[in-house]
Amino acid sequence: MNIKSLVAEFIGTFALIFIGVGAIASNALSGEQLGLVGIALAHGLTIAVMASATAAISGGHLNPAVTIGLFVAKQINAKQTVGYVIAQCLGAIVAALVIRQIYPASILQVINMGTPGLGEGVSPASGLLTEIILTFFLVFVVYGTGVYHAAPKVGGLFIGLTVTLDILMGGPMTGAAMNPARHLGPALLGGGVDYIWLYWLGPVLGGILAATVYKYVLE
Repeated sequence: MNIKSLVAEFIGTFALIFIGVGAIASNALSGEQLGLVGIALAHGLTIAVMASATAAISGGHLNPAVTIGLFVAKQINAKQTVGYVIAQCLGAIVAALVIRQIYPASILQVINMGTPGLGEGVSPASGLLTEIILTFFLVFVVYGTGVYHAAPKVGGLFIGLTVTLDILMGGPMTGAAMNPARHLGPALLGGGVDYIWLYWLGPVLGGILAATVYKYVLE
């Protein structure tokens, strides 16, 4: 396995959690000046630039749901899949550790470490379905713009825009994780792991479904 690919996946996922959680914390510090749109853009822009920067090295997955979906679609092998998922999760955990050193504990407590969570009145079943659909859109765009041989070479931009639009809709519902690592790092560092199953099962199912549909129906 190419160690450069693992380093790229670590750095890209680190950036997503660092900027994503940091934006949520900075929003709280600034009296909600960023708002949902600002937080969505912070996540989307990070994915756009990091997916573009790492695409030629690792494919720019930065998300276990993307990696597992592409494994099911036979785009990567089992060894790569395991290595990528471990690198992504480590990047998320280290980013959450750094966030804890930067921001006041009182702010991180208010935002629950920026951990994606169910909105008020949202049931686990509704949350699960939301994460499946949002991640389906994300991995569908990943495949259509970054994997498919005839795709336009602007995948990073459109992948980042998909993250943005998903958060605009799903942020209040589930935090719009679309990414098990995005939940895992902050959850382990103080956010709580009560619904960790939902934030693995939903994105992974959505990713598998999207990659399967694109490969076997559209490609």
